[in-house]
Amino acid sequence: MWYQIKQQFNHFVRPRSYQRFILLLVSSLSLFFLGTQTASAAPPQDWRFGAIETYESPGDARALGAAWTRVEFHWGHTQEGGPGSWTPETSDAQINAEIAAGRMVVGLLIGVPDWAWDGGLPRGLHLPAEDPNNTWASFVREAVTRYDGRIRHWIIWNEPDIQDPNAVSRSWYGDINDFVQLQRISYVTAKQANPDSVIHLAATTHFWDPGYLGRLMDAIVADPNAAGNNHYFDVATAHLYFNPSHVHDLIGSFYSTMYARGVYKPIWLVETNAPTSTDPSRPVPDAQFPVTQEEQAAYLPQAAAAALAAGAVRVSVFKLKDTPGDLVANPEPFGLIRPDGSRRPGFNSYRIAIQYLSGATGGERERWDDVGQLRIDQDDVTTHVVFSRAPGSRTATIPATADTAYLINQWGNRQVVSASNGLFTINLPPAVCSIAAGEYCMIGGEVSYLRQSKEGGLPDLPAGTAPIATSTPEATPTNTATPTNTPTNTPTSTPTNTPTSTPTNTPTATWTPPPTPTSLPPTNTPQVIAAVTSTPTSTPTSTPTPTPAPFAPPSGSAWWVLGLAGLVMAGLGFSWWRLNK
Repeated sequence: MWYQIKQQFNHFVRPRSYQRFILLLVSSLSLFFLGTQTASAAPPQDWRFGAIETYESPGDARALGAAWTRVEFHWGHTQEGGPGSWTPETSDAQINAEIAAGRMVVGLLIGVPDWAWDGGLPRGLHLPAEDPNNTWASFVREAVTRYDGRIRHWIIWNEPDIQDPNAVSRSWYGDINDFVQLQRISYVTAKQANPDSVIHLAATTHFWDPGYLGRLMDAIVADPNAAGNNHYFDVATAHLYFNPSHVHDLIGSFYSTMYARGVYKPIWLVETNAPTSTDPSRPVPDAQFPVTQEEQAAYLPQAAAAALAAGAVRVSVFKLKDTPGDLVANPEPFGLIRPDGSRRPGFNSYRIAIQYLSGATGGERERWDDVGQLRIDQDDVTTHVVFSRAPGSRTATIPATADTAYLINQWGNRQVVSASNGLFTINLPPAVCSIAAGEYCMIGGEVSYLRQSKEGGLPDLPAGTAPIATSTPEATPTNTATPTNTPTNTPTSTPTNTPTSTPTNTPTATWTPPPTPTSLPPTNTPQVIAAVTSTPTSTPTSTPTPTPAPFAPPSGSAWWVLGLAGLVMAGLGFSWWRLNK
């Protein structure tokens, strides 16, 4: 027997036989391990969470779990050469790659080229949409038609409330009635070109002009044709930065502003972030809001949870990666990824937030004093997002619905914890507190997630969760800073968009959108979001019913099949070789 084994071995290692065997083995194992690595390389996408400009780094977008993105079509660049040209900064190949990766693409239409400039407005804006001299209508029609089947969501303009002539980010030069006309023309034109298109109202900054959204709604409602045209938009958008308290309170305020006028639309938080000013690769010594990398990482899950608890249907971070043109608009680096491809700590904290907040069906802000405590409902589990809002350690107590639960830190490291006397007690690290917002810190400390089952027992973990959480030095700050009662980097004057106080321990009404359908629409056919038809209270208790954006389902099983097929092929090849040697 041993002689036969030796003879077989000697036969295998003959030069040509050895090469054939190794080639088959390596090929099959490559297919097998490619399948296993691909299946575990990224978490499943949840349609609620996105990042701006994911096409700048598609592999990182996949690792993050981003399910949607925004692409800007600046008219001044896209048709710089005249109405017959089309040279967008984002190519068809990039857009097609985003769709192939399962990410829904939202288009942003903004800007005026020199040839269509009329005192800051698009030439012919106040002409009927069908008039060929209405240059903006022609641009909208071309965009919606050209990308039919690939892009159906279109945001019309960006932050028109910025009227300061010295503001670098000012983009709108007309008055509020001019903007209503822009929205009206955009909606009518887009629906004529593609009745299934979804039109978003431009986000306002709120702090430039807190009353702008109300006046804009008044101007829209005053149009006798507005109600018959869905008030000229299907989705409202928000851009909120730096302060998780603002994220929650202002989304609720935006809903109330619309509802008070009989306008019922879902809200997407399209842009949020707290860009760091302390990254050694791009420090900002005179930042209006000093933010450490640790604070940026803590802000992202706090803002995401606050948005969901306030009723936001979707959340996105501005932005995925720093690009060369960013410095023109902002001194701070907003990217989760540096220009050299390295990831800031916020990348990993947002990735973990996407994992543990996925599947949200409702939420509530339960506590907001020295502790931030937000409950996110997810079918058969509940996830509490808790953090200290003070420059010192704090303790959170959460009612137990099970004897044991998972406690996960901001970086994904988890442990099993047990309830005592019907409560889970969680010790919370202190906030860095670079800026105080009233009595508490603008950005809280490191986030903890308590995930417990509603029916008892240990809950399931999110799909794609790593068996052992990993971390990198840049992604796991150690909270070594010694907090004090005085912020370490207090600005000399209070910024105009930072309130002097925040609500104290004021729970808000629970929102309850329906759960995610088990059957998702095809990748290239996103569904129109329906408006709420019920009569709201002064504070919205429910959000419009969102139909999830499409995304590609996890393909791990397909890759396993491919890997196993490779092994089978190797076996058949080896058998053929043995029979014909």
